[in-house]
Amino acid sequence: MGGSGSGRAPGSGPRSGPGPRTIRAAGCVLWRRTRSGAGAGEGASAEGAGIEIALVHRPKWDDWSHPKGKLKPGEAALPAAVREVREETGMSCTPGAVLPTMRYETGGRTKEVRYWAAEATGGAFTPGDEVDRLLWLAPREARRQLTQEQDRLLVDALLAALHLD
Repeated sequence: MGGSGSGRAPGSGPRSGPGPRTIRAAGCVLWRRTRSGAGAGEGASAEGAGIEIALVHRPKWDDWSHPKGKLKPGEAALPAAVREVREETGMSCTPGAVLPTMRYETGGRTKEVRYWAAEATGGAFTPGDEVDRLLWLAPREARRQLTQEQDRLLVDALLAALHLD
């Protein structure tokens, strides 16, 4: 019965930042104002009225998510998030409020994804191997379309940050 008895591997306790085996990534909950001032689609309601949220489809995983990706060596999270938006959606954006950081296990490692709210300012989507579809949806519809629960929580965080909840 040696050791601390905590059941954890040495050095696996709480940390102030990501550990050496943590995959660091960044992304944005990309949004735009609607032309009519009301959310589009059947999900339009007072909640989030006037905006649409961009979701990307990744054929490799057959899932719908927010644009995000791994940081390059030495790259800071916010520039990486903006780069990923451009690469995956073709959109330029203006980052805004910091949204919750999501952490989950993948392939035996922890993945930590930092998110920002970001307003789309222009651009055009071109399908590719990594992302083959882009949808602009009212917040309620975006929640329904997203594959992962943690991504749905980011829709709520965006609405709160924009004071549209």
